[in-house]
Amino acid sequence: MKNIFFDLKKLKYLGVGCIIGKTVRIRKPEQCMIGDYTIIDDFTYFSCSMEIGVHCHIGPNSSISGGKGNFKMGNFSTISHNCTIHCASSDYTRFSLDLPSIPEDSRYGGVVEDVILGDEVVIGAHSCILPGVIVPNGVACGAFSLLKKQVYEPNTLYVGIPAKKYKERTR
Repeated sequence: MKNIFFDLKKLKYLGVGCIIGKTVRIRKPEQCMIGDYTIIDDFTYFSCSMEIGVHCHIGPNSSISGGKGNFKMGNFSTISHNCTIHCASSDYTRFSLDLPSIPEDSRYGGVVEDVILGDEVVIGAHSCILPGVIVPNGVACGAFSLLKKQVYEPNTLYVGIPAKKYKERTR
């Protein structure tokens, strides 16, 4: 399927059997690797470098932003629809001028930290992940959860704003 925003051939790596919606927008395709059999649904937006594992799914209307930040998603993981993941953000506790519309030599402040999702991670619909979050293998978060920088335990369900441990997950 032809994408209307960029040429799939410009991706650093595109695995076999992938489905990339024709309205997916990737601002830096040359910095993006997408593993085998991964599906990225329409109206999804990326503005940072990314590495996505095999057999992953990113639901429609999701946004993964961050300019100079990096996003990594392990194997067999999913991001449900309408999620936002931020590898960069303004620092709201102090003044910053870090917008992408500002010339790079005039920018200051802000937060840029990688976001990493492990294997078999499930991010519930309408959830938000802030810069610097590391989500270990087997974690799930419920819909409308806010994941901020903290320690998350593997194989655990988190819910809420901010996300708190709800219970361990079983197979």
